[in-house]
Amino acid sequence: MGDPVYVSVLASDPVLAAGATAALREDPDLVLVSGDGPADVAVVLVDQVDPLALDTVRRVRDTGGRSEVVLVASDFTQAQALHAVAAGARGLVRRREASSARLARTVLAAADGDCSMPPDMLALLLEPDPGRPSVRAVRGTSDGVGLDERERAVLHLVAEGRATGEIARELSYSIRTVSGVVHDITRRFRLRNRAHAVAYALRSGLL
Repeated sequence: MGDPVYVSVLASDPVLAAGATAALREDPDLVLVSGDGPADVAVVLVDQVDPLALDTVRRVRDTGGRSEVVLVASDFTQAQALHAVAAGARGLVRRREASSARLARTVLAAADGDCSMPPDMLALLLEPDPGRPSVRAVRGTSDGVGLDERERAVLHLVAEGRATGEIARELSYSIRTVSGVVHDITRRFRLRNRAHAVAYALRSGLL
């Protein structure tokens, strides 16, 4: 076992907070801290992904400790999922799917700098948005707008919730190369983090 991951749980409902805390305590790699203490990852539990929930995600991300955020909600629409990752959430979990194992995996992925969300939620993000033009036609073009094959391969595995080391092994790249690819994507498209990069690429037709 490596260094422990320090986790805080934030919820307005004390029953939800107690349930999530009990579930996370089952994983030996996680250490629970008080809600206002410094943590590597903050698990934020909400009923709906509304403006108040998104403000909470931003506030937690922008505090001095800059905790990564796993957002647990009753459900996510396409727009809500996109707004959540744009606000800085690294992991999205539906409450009904938040088993001890699923929640712990999502927290550990967030602590490792990776994003994680249910596969069907990724499929939801693939649905076209009629209000936003697609850039599928410019994929891989020489003007730098699209993604090359290496970038798409890395981002596909990021979307699956793979850790950086796993991606490096699968694609036979160094960890430094994988990190550099993701950094280049987020910088080029002015995105906040890996989760935002995945959501943007899916919605825009780059993946």
